[in-house]
Formats: sequence, C-alpha cells, structure tokens
Amino acid sequence: MKKLLLMILLGGLSLHVAEAQMTLSLDEAINLALSDNPTIVVADLEIERYDYVKKQTVASLYPKLDVSGQYSLALRKQEMAQGLAFGGRNTVNATASLSLPLFVPSVYRQMKLNDTQMALAVESARASKLDMVAAVRASFYNVLLAEQSMVVLKEAIKTTEEVVANTKNLYDAGLAAEYDYITAEVQLSNLKPQVLQAQNGIDLTKRQLKMYLSIPEEVEISVVGSLDDYRDDVLLGTDYTVDLANNTTMKQLELQSELLDHQEKLIQTTRMPTIAAFGQISYIGQEPSNLGSLMGGGAAAANTNTKMWWQYPISVGAQISIPIFSGFSKTNQLREVRNQQKQLEIQREYTERGLQLQVQAAINNLLTARETMLANELTVSQAQKAYDISLSRYNAGAGTILELNSSQLTLTQAKLNYSQSIYDYLSAHAEYEKSLGVDYAAESQESFF
Repeated sequence: MKKLLLMILLGGLSLHVAEAQMTLSLDEAINLALSDNPTIVVADLEIERYDYVKKQTVASLYPKLDVSGQYSLALRKQEMAQGLAFGGRNTVNATASLSLPLFVPSVYRQMKLNDTQMALAVESARASKLDMVAAVRASFYNVLLAEQSMVVLKEAIKTTEEVVANTKNLYDAGLAAEYDYITAEVQLSNLKPQVLQAQNGIDLTKRQLKMYLSIPEEVEISVVGSLDDYRDDVLLGTDYTVDLANNTTMKQLELQSELLDHQEKLIQTTRMPTIAAFGQISYIGQEPSNLGSLMGGGAAAANTNTKMWWQYPISVGAQISIPIFSGFSKTNQLREVRNQQKQLEIQREYTERGLQLQVQAAINNLLTARETMLANELTVSQAQKAYDISLSRYNAGAGTILELNSSQLTLTQAKLNYSQSIYDYLSAHAEYEKSLGVDYAAESQESFF
C-alpha cells in the first residue's frame, strides 16, 4: 500500500506536466498485487485473526483475579426472635478472588487445534496468492498480446500504404490498371477497423490489470517486455511432472483432516477431570449491633461503640471437577466427528484423482501449446518470405495485386496466430504451476516511474 500511495503522490505532483504514469514489469505487477489486492489483504487479516484466537485459548491457563465491592443499608434488620434483631445497619464488603488452573486437558488440546487452524489459514492465504499470481500473469500477458497485435496490424497498414502509393504512381503513369489501385485501397480500408478493435482490446486489458493491482482508473500504466521475452524464460524449463505434494487443495484437505483429529481428541478430554487452585480474601466492615438495648438498656446501652467492626477472612484451596454423565452428548459428538472424518477421506481420494487428471491435462495443453507456438514461428518465417517474393514480383510487373494482397493477409494472420500461440503457451504454463502449487518467488521492488 505504501508503494501505491507513493505512486499516487508523485503522480499528483507531476499532474500539471503529464498524467500519472506507471511502468510495470511482470514481477512488479505481481508484487504489487500480492501487497495491495483486497483478496490478499483479507487473507492476511484472517491469519492475524487466528493468532488472536490462539491467544484467547492460552489466556485460559493464566491466573484470574476478580475484585468486587458491596455496600448495604439495612432498612429492616433480620430478627432471630420477636423483638431480637441482629446485624448492623451499614455493611461494607470488599472481596478479592484468585484462581489458577492446574490441570485442564481440554485447553491443551484446544491450543493444538488452534495451531492447525492457523496452518489452515496460512494455506488458504497461500491459495489466494497462487490464484492471484495466475490471474495477474494472464492479465499481463493479455496486455502484451493486445499490444503485439496492434504492432502487427500497424506494420500491415504501413506496408499496405506503401503498396497503395506505389500502385497509384503506376496507375497515374499508365503502368497499372485502375482495378489494382482500387483493390489496394480496399485492402487498406479493411485493416483500419482492426486497429480500432486492437486499441479497444488494449484499453480493456489494462483496466483489468489495474483492477487486480488496485490501481486507480486515472493512473495510466504501461508494461515492460514482450511475449517473446517471457516465452524464452518459460522455455528454459521442460521437466513437467504430476506432483501434488505442494498442491494447495490437497494441503488444505490434509489440514482439515488434522483439524478433525484434534476435535475428536478435544471431545475426549472433556471427560477428564480438571484441577484448579483458588484463594479468596474479604474485607468486611459492619456497624456493631446495640446489644445493650436488646438486653434491657442501662449503662451498656450508653457505652455502645459506634465504630465500624472490620474483619478479613482468608481462604485457599483446590478444586477438582470430574465429569460423570452428560446424557450421551459427548458420545454423539464423537460419532459426528468420526462421520465427518469418513466424508473427508472419501472427498480427499476423489479430489486427488481429479487433481491428477487436471495436472495431466495442463501438461498436455502446455505441450500442445508449445508445439503450436514453434510451428507458428516457422509459419511466420515462411509467410514473410512469400510476401517478400510476391512484393518483388508485383513491383517488377510479374505478379498481380491479388497475389500480393493474399500474401500480405497470410503474413498478418500468421503473425497474429503466432502471438496468440505464445499467449496460450504462457497461460498454460501459468496454469500448470498453479496446479502444482509452485510458490511465486518475490523479487525486490523497483521504481514504477
């Protein structure tokens, strides 16, 4: 968040010169998403919440000290017999109680359960990060694909404009037919709407990327690199295996199974005795009773001491609590947990088979996309040669405008297909890493300006 605030501040300071601008590499985009995206922030807060839950459990083992105070005014005193009342009119009572758990098995088991809950929250946060990394990569590659498609179309327009200009000169000199000139202009007109579509695609993909990165709409972004650059990085690794050891879904199922084990043992600990030590001290002040008046008055009544009478009883001890019978509630709780364990085991086996199939499909898609990409790369080279030959033939008067337009259209489509195949390969590789649970290795942040 600090990086984003700094970006907005610097952008605002330079707003009178130019719009706020960010230039991002793929690593910078991923790092920014992992620090500022609301999904990731919420996942981190969930980890923090379970830390507080564990601290609440640990607090059950701390000594507990309670202090209370009371004042009472006797409007009518209690009588031992008719006409014989006892107790003072004013009474003050202050009490301090201290308790210390000595043996509480359920709390010890609850602490282990809290550790597993924390581990599950951490794994859930890791799953959110894996999803976010895959989403940012796909969005980033989408921007590069849209921009690369724009470059291809602009190159096609430039070469077509040169053909139109050359054909017009030949037509004006009487060396080319009007049909050739009109056909060349039509070819140019057909390319221009595609450029507008590509521009709209760039704008849409950048908006999506900014959403993942929590970047304000008014901030313009540009991306670094090309699909070819990232293709070369991915091609360095070719060892693809079905290994679910780090798959986040499997890890979460394992932690859920461990959580149920702790719940089962926690229920069993509620059948065990608990031992606690306690201590209490009270400070009691009471107005003395006028016993003289009760015994017939006289000098005793006249000499009654009106000061408060204070006493401070102290007691200490130990308490043991042994559960005997609770109406079979704990037995049914155990049966419920064991039922959940059976369900989870069935779900785990089914999920594992599904994930193995998913990873294998990702590998197949990855290999297919790679072969398609390499084939399209060769197709672009061949289409470029065919276009160069047809252009030379047309300029020499040996070829036709239809031949030239056909070769140019083939070249443009081959380049677009090649860019799309690189995107498909990169996306398939990102999905493969996500399926395996490959963690993103964060790199140091660089300036975004």
